[in-house]
Amino acid sequence: IGVLGLDSAITTFIARSEAVGNRARSRVLFRIAVVLGVAQSIITAGIVIVGLRFFNNRLHVQPQMVSALALVLCAMPGLALYRISTAVSRGMKVMQHDIYSRGMTEPIATTVAFLLAVAVGFNESSPEVAAIIGTAASGLIALALASTLFRNVPARKTAISPFGEARSLLAYSAPISIYQLINAFIARLDVITLGYFVGRAPGVTLATVGVYSAVVDTANGLRKVNQAFNPIFAPVVAGMTATGDHQIAAITYARLAQWMLWILLPLVAVLSLAGSTLLLIYGPAFWQGGLWLGIVALASAINAFVALGETVIMVQRPHLNLLHSSITCAVAVGGLLWLIPRFGPLGAAVGILLPYIVQGVLRYATLRWVFRWKDSWSDIRPPLVAAGIALGPALICRALVGGIAGQVTSASVFLAVFGVQWWQHHTHRKDRQL
Repeated sequence: IGVLGLDSAITTFIARSEAVGNRARSRVLFRIAVVLGVAQSIITAGIVIVGLRFFNNRLHVQPQMVSALALVLCAMPGLALYRISTAVSRGMKVMQHDIYSRGMTEPIATTVAFLLAVAVGFNESSPEVAAIIGTAASGLIALALASTLFRNVPARKTAISPFGEARSLLAYSAPISIYQLINAFIARLDVITLGYFVGRAPGVTLATVGVYSAVVDTANGLRKVNQAFNPIFAPVVAGMTATGDHQIAAITYARLAQWMLWILLPLVAVLSLAGSTLLLIYGPAFWQGGLWLGIVALASAINAFVALGETVIMVQRPHLNLLHSSITCAVAVGGLLWLIPRFGPLGAAVGILLPYIVQGVLRYATLRWVFRWKDSWSDIRPPLVAAGIALGPALICRALVGGIAGQVTSASVFLAVFGVQWWQHHTHRKDRQL
């Protein structure tokens, strides 16, 4: 919330500038983004801290919690510096900087800071102090690494207006920040709405809300599949569209979509076929969430898959993503309010699946008819066909064998058949290339 979509915007701007060979403009954009990002985070943190202090009595929150939250908010400038600097590195197609800043520096700095804070005598505030120091260290390392990319930059060939670039960045990032906030709200809406209907809808109790929360946490792991592709895909597609290579961008998108399906489909199948068994990790009471897990897993997979389309739209016309997210949010609110009172937790699962289907349809329509990209069915067909072939014997095993053994067997059969299909596709493609 502190950077207000500026990290996504600067990745796009840097990638566009690099695509046309304007390194001097990239350096100016880097400096502007760092100043804007840190300033926005400081202002946002200050407003929230003042609001917490002012409305403390009305919120009826314990003073210790307010103090802890106020301290944690002081970490926002460091976090903003990390996100902006890392986004700049990604715009330059340099991915490894994140490993050194967030992956190595932050945990080490946070651990050392926590031990020192305890030794000095910060006591209960030690975790918050450690978080502030850890994020600040991560941000500074990310800034230093990103700065190394702009050494020996040639002189500017044309005048660049910092204020004009700042206005463009802010105007571009505004819809991004809003739709990202809406997306985060939608991702938690089913649990929030289900909690509201405790004791008011069939089968909705505190216990079932707890089971459903575990289901959501488990299924949300599928959303992270997109994180393996999006950091490099965003600057690549931004550069391609900036130079007019829309056909190559569409081909790249289609191939990436195929790879995501090869990964997502078996994961969804395992969570659907053996969901109850997997939930036994939390305890016997969670067995009932197997069906819910299958539905929510499908919703999360769809969300991860269509996020590629969100990236393509973001680097060209981000306000369309805002429109899509607004429609999706309206569908989610209406669907959950209608389904949960009638079907309880099952209604919550279906209620979060429907809006993501709508979101996928909207993004497909935008790519197909607004951007005039060709249909990528020939690329996504192989994993879908493989999943369909593997699903048959898996369902037969599930029907013939009951209990935990049946779930494990059916999931294993699906993976085996699906794996064979993937291997045949992979070897056949290599033969065609040769």
